[in-house]
Amino acid sequence: MGVVETNQFHKGLKIEYDGEIWEIIEYKHSKMAQRSAVMKTKIKNIVTGAVQEKSFRSGDSFKVPDMDRKNMQFLYKDDIGFHFMDMETYDQYDLSKDQMGEAANYVKEQQEVNILYFNDEPMGVELPTAVELTVTETEPGVKGDTVSGGSKPATLESGATIQVPLFIDVGDILRVDTRTGEYLDRLKKK
Repeated sequence: MGVVETNQFHKGLKIEYDGEIWEIIEYKHSKMAQRSAVMKTKIKNIVTGAVQEKSFRSGDSFKVPDMDRKNMQFLYKDDIGFHFMDMETYDQYDLSKDQMGEAANYVKEQQEVNILYFNDEPMGVELPTAVELTVTETEPGVKGDTVSGGSKPATLESGATIQVPLFIDVGDILRVDTRTGEYLDRLKKK
């Protein structure tokens, strides 16, 4: 089990706090005059899905839970949740929307991901830093639109909506940062 300090916080980090496992959703370093620095966070309980805002002093340390990882393939999503297949045993498992967290915005059918387990219970999904997703809906691009000319919303095949440059069209394959949800680049034009 590792240890992490507040200056090492990042979105998606899982820590042990008050005897439970929490995921960092948002964090912001804050320093006021003549006071010690604090890290203001929004954390989500992995088991219950409860979200809380907490402030930690600079230098506080937390245990990082030992989590097992199993390689699985995402099959489909329905009213029950997100369904995965173990790539070794072909057993199927499902995770709730709360267990998926932000990863729900970036998984597509047939994609391989790591499912995180703690004490033999599935706790969430570990995605790569960037994923490739196809644009399914956006306003049409106009001739002359440039990379630096602004942005527009685009819906991806996973259902997520992100801001993209004006030249992006339906059918384009984009690389998206799973930590921030930001457009990185266009891989293929339709």
